[in-house]
Amino acid sequence: MALHLDEKTVLFIDGANLYSAARSLNFDIDYKRLLEEFRGRGRLLRAFYYTALIEDQEYSPIRPLVDWLDYNGYTMVTKPTKEYTDSTGRRKIKGNMDIEIAVDILQMAEHCDHIILFSGDGDFRRLVEAAQHKGVRVSVVSTVRTQPPMVADELRRQADEFIELETLMDKIARDPSIRQQNMQRRAEAEAAERAEAYDDDLALDDDDEYEDETAGIGNQA
Repeated sequence: MALHLDEKTVLFIDGANLYSAARSLNFDIDYKRLLEEFRGRGRLLRAFYYTALIEDQEYSPIRPLVDWLDYNGYTMVTKPTKEYTDSTGRRKIKGNMDIEIAVDILQMAEHCDHIILFSGDGDFRRLVEAAQHKGVRVSVVSTVRTQPPMVADELRRQADEFIELETLMDKIARDPSIRQQNMQRRAEAEAAERAEAYDDDLALDDDDEYEDETAGIGNQA
């Protein structure tokens, strides 16, 4: 990876695309390590992260990640998803962030030397070319080591450098044991919440009877 310490660098992360590429390579991204890795390789001006959010969900699994990134050095760009019905009558959800990424890249091209785009989307080929015409070097991070490859060939050829995501795995991957611990803690927390909700339901159904039962258990203890 050819990064120069004197270059002003900006990261543009297509969240959904990077997630899919990493999962295809069987690892999870540690975004703290990713930021530290690129901060150590040049003058990192900004790290943009793009994702769409389903606003009417009671719980969004991506919300904790979005909040963490927002507090830990990333510039978050989000928008609500749009729901539509296709020609077959099937309900679908759209959350494309291409326009937001394109606008920000063209704006930041005036202020940096090197753009690193974490995406394999071939629709960005013309965008990369436009940034290059402004004198900016553009690298693309994705993978060709999956079947099919996650990066479009035209995007890979247009970039000044293609960075194979798998070669970064040792530097930016999350420790699998930590992921397992987090999953276990989440499961335990959800179990505790369900138990508490069940207790609350009992109390609401028959307060006197519930209090008597708990008193009896206390006496036995």
